[in-house]
Amino acid sequence: MAGILVVGEVAPDGTLARISAEVATLARTIGGGQAVRGLVVAVDPDTAAAELARYLPEVEAVAAPDLATGVAPQRVALEAERLAAAADHVLVGGSPDGRDVAGILSARLGRGVLSNATGVSWGDDGPVVEMSVFGGRLATWSSFTGGQGIVTVRPNVVTAEPATSPGRVSHGEAAEAPAGLAPVVVLDRVSEATGAAPIEEARIIVAGGRGVGGPDGFRVVEELADVLGGAVGATRAAVDAGWIPYAQQIGQTGKIVKPALYVALGISGAIQHKVGMQTADTIVAVNRDPDAPIAEFADLLVVGDLFEVVPAIVAALRARTA
Repeated sequence: MAGILVVGEVAPDGTLARISAEVATLARTIGGGQAVRGLVVAVDPDTAAAELARYLPEVEAVAAPDLATGVAPQRVALEAERLAAAADHVLVGGSPDGRDVAGILSARLGRGVLSNATGVSWGDDGPVVEMSVFGGRLATWSSFTGGQGIVTVRPNVVTAEPATSPGRVSHGEAAEAPAGLAPVVVLDRVSEATGAAPIEEARIIVAGGRGVGGPDGFRVVEELADVLGGAVGATRAAVDAGWIPYAQQIGQTGKIVKPALYVALGISGAIQHKVGMQTADTIVAVNRDPDAPIAEFADLLVVGDLFEVVPAIVAALRARTA
């Protein structure tokens, strides 16, 4: 019986990206009697491959020195194409690199893609993929008509859970690029100077919206995040206004997050933002409008001026730790 290939993604520090652990967990648990295999391609893939093997029974690690100056998706897709011959279905994280890998594989293998899955189960004829559409208003369930396909999985919709016993890591030889396929070369890299963890991995997020009034208003957001030991997020309106970088945008066109605590300050709760944070364990909102849409799904709504409420919360928290 044909199997499932999980394409792992490597974080900048050489470890396995969290989204890949989530995808591996999903692939291992959807059933169908499928053999599941993982793939990690990197300059030095050993660390990430060992981590992926915590979730899958078998992982192939491929060392690709050319990635030191090249772009990962193209090389990763070539290696995945080689292994996909023994796998009817390929699962990859719905990150920017993951989407690129899926697109390249689709073109080269002639397989369809179901994107941004919020869930996958196994039906009579293969995977049944759940997707959120129309800004989260509706859910659809789709499958592949040709018996083969590629699925990209939305971040933070699966809780990563290691297998009961670790799998085996083998080392494969890098595939040769087909003639005529020009390599994509990195000419320059620009890194943002920050010590903060990626917002999608934060356990606590304090986010600001249009209600913070401007870039100066985000000082209150940052202060509360600092006291709570969390990360700062924002709505698209705040990002579009230039108050905060895009890397901190949460929502349909930004990051999908799943923190233990999400504090929404001056955020109305439009559906486009809701789809990016609705799976948070606890949602606390501060808003002057008691009828704001966020009141419908927040666990706690504080009706008031955030510039009065938040300083009081910060003072109370600091008093507890003094």
